[in-house]
This record gives sequence, structure tokens and C-alpha cells, in this order.
Amino acid sequence: MNRYTPLRWKRVSLLVDKKAVAALGAFLLLVAGVAILSLGSGDMSIPPAEVVKALFGAGEGMHELVVRSFRLPRILLALLAGMALAASGAVLQGIIRNPLASPDLMGITGGASLAVVTFLTVFSDRANALTVSIQWLPLAAFLGAFLMGTIVYALAWKGGVTPLRLVLIGIGLTHAVQALTTIMILFGPIYLATQVHIWTTGSVNGANWNQVTTLLPWALLLIAWIWISARHLNIQELGDAIAGGVGSRVQRERLFLLAVSSALAGSAVAFVGGIGFVGLMAPHIGRRIVGSSYGALVPVSALIGGFLVLGADWIGRTAFSPMEVPAGVFTSAIGAPYFIYLLLRTRN
Repeated sequence: MNRYTPLRWKRVSLLVDKKAVAALGAFLLLVAGVAILSLGSGDMSIPPAEVVKALFGAGEGMHELVVRSFRLPRILLALLAGMALAASGAVLQGIIRNPLASPDLMGITGGASLAVVTFLTVFSDRANALTVSIQWLPLAAFLGAFLMGTIVYALAWKGGVTPLRLVLIGIGLTHAVQALTTIMILFGPIYLATQVHIWTTGSVNGANWNQVTTLLPWALLLIAWIWISARHLNIQELGDAIAGGVGSRVQRERLFLLAVSSALAGSAVAFVGGIGFVGLMAPHIGRRIVGSSYGALVPVSALIGGFLVLGADWIGRTAFSPMEVPAGVFTSAIGAPYFIYLLLRTRN
């Protein structure tokens, strides 16, 4: 049975992977199901049917208020952040050709966290109010993430990048920027100290529509751009010599893809903190389902990442009620053993 279906329109032709389309449909349904269950869970329990009515403006007034004003921004922010982190990890694993590469292990999320705290420290007045628009926050996070990713990659380069060197340098610099982040918090506005857990463990608590509308264009446009650039990622995985031989401008494309990956990770960290291991796990799960072609891997990995963060936040918000456990705690609890497994598998 042929796995691919050709599509042609004028001068454009595509090969559609039927298995990838089926996987995308399955994960879309899975994400939608978890989102509806999460929207109905909490101090006020709402049946799934009533949640759907509330989403379309046909439910009770109180249900619509709780679902659309209080819970929906949190659900969407978790979904967008997970998608951004997963896509960022997929890109890093492609351009570095390293299964251990991810935004948190390379220090990219740490650099973004430092940039976010610095931004809030520098641009806050004595009343703890921002003196500039919060719309600039993702840009600051991107600059910190890109700078950190570039430094790690440059220090790890020695005739190539080995997994062990990359991981060691990434972990070392991650601790260094964590120390700098703590220093910025100590010298910054007092309210930063109460929010430090957001950037150290990762949480979507306190999400609002302003954060969702700010993150939405960054996440969707950059993920779409990565999907369009999938052929460049596929070529990068062949190695520098072969990629250069088929006409790819390897270093320029690698730097550009690193910038896009940093922008995705930075924009997510700006609002939900450093939720760990999503960028590591989601691409690996995606490869086992649809293979290593980035045309299929990018959207599937993004949905898997959104599902992981959405599910972790749902469990953390409801399983230990009235106490809330940050989503990053659950992703790290799953991701840390998985990272050890990958490290052992690639030790040679």
C-alpha cells in the first residue's frame, strides 16, 4: 500500500503522508478532548456538554464566565507554549544532529529566563508597573535565548558537536545563567521574588488573554515558517558535506534556524517559564509515530508538546486541589528518566 498521495496544483506539487495526516487528526482530537475536560475541571465542575455550549456562547451565564474568562486563556497558553517548545526542540535536534538537543538542556530557556527577569527589572518603576508595553517581552526573551544558544553551540564546536560536550556545556551555562537570574531578582522589584517559581519550574497559573494574544502570532507564524523550511532541516540531517554538495548554504541556514528555534523557546518562556523536557520528548515521540521527515514531524511534534503541557497543567491543577502543582514539575518527572535513557543509549 502506498503511504504517500500526490497532490498537484498548477506548478506546485506535494506528496502527502497519509500516516502523518492520520496522526495529526488523532492528536487534534486528543488535544481537544483534554482541553474540554480541563475546562470543566476545578472548584466548579462543568460537564463536557456544558463546556462546549459555553465555548459557543450558548451555555449558562456562570458557565460562560468561568470557561471563557478564567479557564480558556490558561488552556490556550499551555497549548501554545507546549507547541512552541516542542517545535524548538525538533529544530535543534535537526540542525545539530543530536538526539539530546533541546532548549532547556542547551541553556536556551535559561537565557530567555534571564532576559525576561532583566526586562522586568529594568523597565519597572517604583510602583512595580511596566514602563513599556508587555508586547516587547517576547522579543527580549528571544534575544536572551538566541545569545545563549549561539554561545553554547560555539563553545561545543570542535570539528563538530558531540552529544556529551554539548550536554556538559549546556548544563554548565544553564547553572551560570540561573545564578545571574537570581542576582537580577534580588536587585529587581520585590514582586519578582514572588514570581521566581514561574521561570524556574514552569507554570501557566495566572494566564490572561493579553498573554495569549501576544504569544499566539509568535508561536503559530514561527511554527508555520519551520514547516515551510522543512526541506532545509531534512538536508541538514544529511551532514555538512552532503548538504553543501546539493547546494545548501549550511552555516547560514543553520544560523537562521537556530534563531527561529530560539524565538519559539523564548516566546514560550516569556509567559510560562522554563517548562522542562518538552522540547526533548515531543520530537522523539513524533519520530516514532511519523518518522524523521520534518514535513510531518514538525506539526506532529508541536501537537504532542501542546498535549504534554496541557495534560501536565490539568493534572497539577486538579489532582492536588486546593493546592496547585506547576506543570513543569510533571514534565520534568517524566522527562528526566527519559533523558537518562537517551544518554545511555547514545553513550557510544
